[in-house]
Amino acid sequence: MNARSALRIFNGTKTLENQLDEFLDLLSESSILYRAGLTYYLDNGGSDNDAFQSKLKQVDQAESRADQLRRTIEQTLYEQSLIPDLRADMLSMLEDLDFLINVFEENLYAYSVEKPAFPKALHKTMKLLAEQAALSVDALVMAARCFLRDTSAVRDHLHKVMLYEHEADQLALALKTEIFSSDLGLDQKTHLRHFVDKVEGVSNEAEDVADWLAIYTIKRAA
Repeated sequence: MNARSALRIFNGTKTLENQLDEFLDLLSESSILYRAGLTYYLDNGGSDNDAFQSKLKQVDQAESRADQLRRTIEQTLYEQSLIPDLRADMLSMLEDLDFLINVFEENLYAYSVEKPAFPKALHKTMKLLAEQAALSVDALVMAARCFLRDTSAVRDHLHKVMLYEHEADQLALALKTEIFSSDLGLDQKTHLRHFVDKVEGVSNEAEDVADWLAIYTIKRAA
């Protein structure tokens, strides 16, 4: 299926296409804001700074708007009986992608409330972990855009999701190894490990969604 014919799955419903694009934009923006928020958290000594709080507020707003868009898109798909053969997969994909924005929001709120104190020596690797997690979501967004318009390109972007997820796993392992080899108390080690897991969890979730998107793509091409 070429890009031009793929667009016709919406039966010329330009409003729906625009809503889907806005939804994916929000996920992409949330990824950028999440990474920036964690950078500000580390660079400014925690969550009690305006830069971090600003990113948290922006992610919260993006999550609210994404929820609104998802409900509107779902309602449109049913009320107008659009793409009946793809509707179930489309709805599942939207819910999975929306969940990722929830993960970004929950992550930043957890950092804001629990205030994990990462030693300076871990900051560089933590930033790299956040970067790989964000990149995995960025690649997933590109894969989702291709699913809507050009399924032949989906696989390339899904492959990148897997690569970024693997790199995130390696960085998380290195961080946890360093944490538990340090002289920190066990309670602080456990606390820091929990927050490393949270960042790593973003890329794990992205990989899970990518696996489902690969199945949806195969079904659509059949």
